[in-house]
Amino acid sequence: MKNIKAIIFDAYGTLFDVNSAAEKCKDKIGDKWEGFANFWRTTQLEYTWLRSLMKRHKDFWQITEDSLDKSMKNYKIDPTMKNELLNLYKSLSPYEEVYEVLIKLKEKNLKLAILSNGTPSLLNELVKSNNLENVFDDLFSIEQVGIYKPDSKVYGMPINKYQIEKNEVYFLSSNTWDVSGGGNYGYNSIWVNRNNNIFDKLDYSPKHQIKQLGELLDIL
Repeated sequence: MKNIKAIIFDAYGTLFDVNSAAEKCKDKIGDKWEGFANFWRTTQLEYTWLRSLMKRHKDFWQITEDSLDKSMKNYKIDPTMKNELLNLYKSLSPYEEVYEVLIKLKEKNLKLAILSNGTPSLLNELVKSNNLENVFDDLFSIEQVGIYKPDSKVYGMPINKYQIEKNEVYFLSSNTWDVSGGGNYGYNSIWVNRNNNIFDKLDYSPKHQIKQLGELLDIL
């Protein structure tokens, strides 16, 4: 599609590996580290949706800590590891192709942005710790609208900022509910399906499905 003016990325699970915090502690956590990491992520997302529905907003960092508390209890993780895990979450590792792909996209004169549940300070720290601070035009946080994805107010932020049409956006996420949220809003949503998952039935089919971000260069 030649009318694309902006490429917008989800952060967690799309650009940055949400399991990398627990993986860096796997020597201490043991073989259960991956199950623990997945449980932490699932609980974190559930809390964002439930708080949106209840209109009991907490920012993403508070939710990350709350969901970690539950996960550590569930997996019987040494409670003294809490601060270590939280600090590692602030500097999650990017997927291996991310830096190279973003640099190539930067040369194409398109708006590049992150659209995330993360707080502004979390996103700034995450981008800076991975030497990506000069790549993105904007880091959009749901804190600007006070409700979590997949609420349409979230997806409207880049449209309002850039004064472009919804169909002039490629939106990439690894989360099927996020792909559907952006797609139902009007974006051209692309599913980054790194793990051969099955797409959820949420009234939207992604425009493209890719296994890693390098395939986006072929689509463009």
